[in-house]
Amino acid sequence: MDLAALRRLLASQPGAMEDQPFGPDVLVYKVGGRMFALVAPDSPARITLKLEPLHGQLLRAQNASVLPGYHMNKDHWNTVVLDGGVADDELADWIDESYSLVVERLSRRERERLPRGGQRSSENA
Repeated sequence: MDLAALRRLLASQPGAMEDQPFGPDVLVYKVGGRMFALVAPDSPARITLKLEPLHGQLLRAQNASVLPGYHMNKDHWNTVVLDGGVADDELADWIDESYSLVVERLSRRERERLPRGGQRSSENA
């Protein structure tokens, strides 16, 4: 997945906002003020996502492109090197998982403020 497509996919999550709190070299995607993805557009680009701990461990064991989250809690965050080692549809599913895990931790009031429509549809992927 190229960087432009990745940015569109991340921004398509309901209530998602792109921010650059760490400077222009890192894109941070938040929902309800909480991060669900961090993108380093280096070459190759990398994305850090929150995944269920056991799921993240399994992915790291199965795929050399999935690493413990760089400068993040290694139990919950995973860095995916976008070097072609992960299929676009898998990456999209992991983005959905990260988004969902973060939304679950929002207050009910914050969740109710999110735009309707749920996560990306297969038509947007």
